[in-house]
Amino acid sequence: MSQALDSAVQAALQTLQDPQTGASLVAEKAIKNLRVDGGDVSLEIELGYPARSLHADLQKQVITALRAVPGVQNVSVSVRSRVVSHAVQRGLKPLPEVKNIIAVASGKGGVGKSTTAANLALALAAEGARVGLLDADIYGPSQPMMMGVSGQPQSRDGQNMEPLENYGVQIMSIGFLIEADNPMIWRGPMATQALEQLLRQTAWQDLDYLIVDMPPGTGDIQLTLSQRVPLTGAIIVTTPQDIALLDARKGLKMFEKVGVPILGIVENMAMHVCSNCGHVEHIFGAGGGERMSLDFKVDYLGGLPLDIHIREQADSGRPTVVADPEGAIAQSYKSIARAVAVKVAQQGRDYTAKFPTISVQNS
Repeated sequence: MSQALDSAVQAALQTLQDPQTGASLVAEKAIKNLRVDGGDVSLEIELGYPARSLHADLQKQVITALRAVPGVQNVSVSVRSRVVSHAVQRGLKPLPEVKNIIAVASGKGGVGKSTTAANLALALAAEGARVGLLDADIYGPSQPMMMGVSGQPQSRDGQNMEPLENYGVQIMSIGFLIEADNPMIWRGPMATQALEQLLRQTAWQDLDYLIVDMPPGTGDIQLTLSQRVPLTGAIIVTTPQDIALLDARKGLKMFEKVGVPILGIVENMAMHVCSNCGHVEHIFGAGGGERMSLDFKVDYLGGLPLDIHIREQADSGRPTVVADPEGAIAQSYKSIARAVAVKVAQQGRDYTAKFPTISVQNS
């Protein structure tokens, strides 16, 4: 009877799918510590990406499927997420205390890149990840205002700066170190060195993801950062407008040339929905981001509307994901964030920490 019950339970588990990818949980090796004791079944499900908002529904699906097996009386299921480090560009190693670094980039300014970066960081945190946000737009730092954070970083050891924190996200920006009205009149090498210091001399604390709000464009600063920062992948933000897509393509190709995987494309300002009548209008064109994703064979992560509330909430220091967490736009950001995290989870893992450091000395 026990062996027959075991087989029946295994067969039931084969029907269960990952709620984000649609793949078999068994094939993904997501089912851990399965125990069948008489009529009692217990197991754990481990997802490789943060998805707190999906845990309850997945738990119910597993319980329903197993209770339908004859002979099963009680089912105990726990769902958790476990994020691991993934490979970066050849010749670079992941940062200590940071498992994955994701660049959010655009070929040009004004497409909502910084707003998207802030909301994606908040969405990943809302889904249960430990998240940091680095404002790398050194000439126009906007994350302090968007994330509602002010003040100067402190140092405990005299060498590294402690990140500031709000809404559960660790934040670092050049904006914390200069007066708000002072322009950054620095040449490229100075700006690049300052950004590397912000990245490497911040005492990040056990991050699953560090979101880097990249400066717009594809110049020397952007290229140098994409070569020196150990990136797990990059997200390209664009609008449907042809001129924005033209520059976004350049940004995408820049990352490809330095060996950084493209996690996908986010289309901002994809449509406008009239708040009075509900009429949908594609002010900047339609389908440009999707066409670009097909041209480059990368994922289309999703489209976001041109909505006054996104702007108002970011300007007030409470981005959409925290200002209206159950709203439709926040759900779109969370859906995009989960898609990004799944794409990261499917990348090759980083094994550099498993290899000992070899030193050669002359005797």
